[in-house]
Amino acid sequence: MKTILRWTLLTPLFLASFAWACAALFFDSPLSGWITAAFALAAIAVVGWIRPFWKSLFCYCALFLAVIFWWLSIEPSNEREWLPDVARLPSAEIDGDLITIRNVRNFTYRSEFDYDEHWEQRHYDLSKLQGVDIFLIYWGSPWIAHTIMSWVFEDGPPLAISIETRKEVGEEYSAVRGFFRQFELYYVVSDERDVVRLRTNHRGEDVYLYHLIAKPETARNVLLAYLEEINRLSQKPRWYNAFRYNCTTAIRHHIQSVTPGSPFDWRILLNGRLDELGYQRGTIDTSMPFEELRMQSNITERAKAIAEDSDFSTGIREGLPGRRHPMSQTKPVTTGSLEP
Repeated sequence: MKTILRWTLLTPLFLASFAWACAALFFDSPLSGWITAAFALAAIAVVGWIRPFWKSLFCYCALFLAVIFWWLSIEPSNEREWLPDVARLPSAEIDGDLITIRNVRNFTYRSEFDYDEHWEQRHYDLSKLQGVDIFLIYWGSPWIAHTIMSWVFEDGPPLAISIETRKEVGEEYSAVRGFFRQFELYYVVSDERDVVRLRTNHRGEDVYLYHLIAKPETARNVLLAYLEEINRLSQKPRWYNAFRYNCTTAIRHHIQSVTPGSPFDWRILLNGRLDELGYQRGTIDTSMPFEELRMQSNITERAKAIAEDSDFSTGIREGLPGRRHPMSQTKPVTTGSLEP
């Protein structure tokens, strides 16, 4: 009876740890299938044949811990053969209110994979910061979205930062692989014409834009937190993780570092409902019913209709609910093209 009770309690833990260890070995080990099969056979043998119970439990835990220690020892790298759109690491210099950002991506796209590369160096004045906006981007399930933060300046175009995976040549994103040590973390520091138009015009994704209700000082501090992490990544890479550190949980991490105390909510993980959470918490406009706000915040068709030589950032914000200030028509301050 005791043995049955033990296994009833421990079986879910065993199955979960067994599945994770097999997946980690399969995706992250260079020996892949062979080492996964070896671990699976060893684990089954330990659990099935070793007696008494405590010995089998001890042996399995030793096997599982060995996988964990190996997995944690896998180091990320900045030295790989990267795809062109993530080939250059951004970095920032901060001098009081003045920031200089290198490797701002501003590509011109003919299609998703056919583009002209433009890497720029830009200057921004934090004293001219008006606030921060958030894009929610849907490519499939309404429960999952990609999030992009964009800081709005009085005297220049917004600065968009998208937290993504840094993919190598020949590599494609996989939602399952994103839970393992397959992709380095990458902050795309970009012009909105690049990172947003790419999704509306060439990937066929639906994009929603919301003004966040935040004081300029809060927006400033969150941006500085982003830039600190960007500088750290330029020196010491880290792994992307689809659960623990992704495009939305990373945003929460940065915001919590500035204004801690906001409770966790399940919609931070199922982030397709993040705008609903923002509406309930009053961090986006609440002057109209949520469904009406959401309809007016869909900028997909508006973005597609903007001419190539028009002011993209101003165009996508025309008629957007909760507008703070008129957008500036000023062109970005760019010093020198960093084209390869």
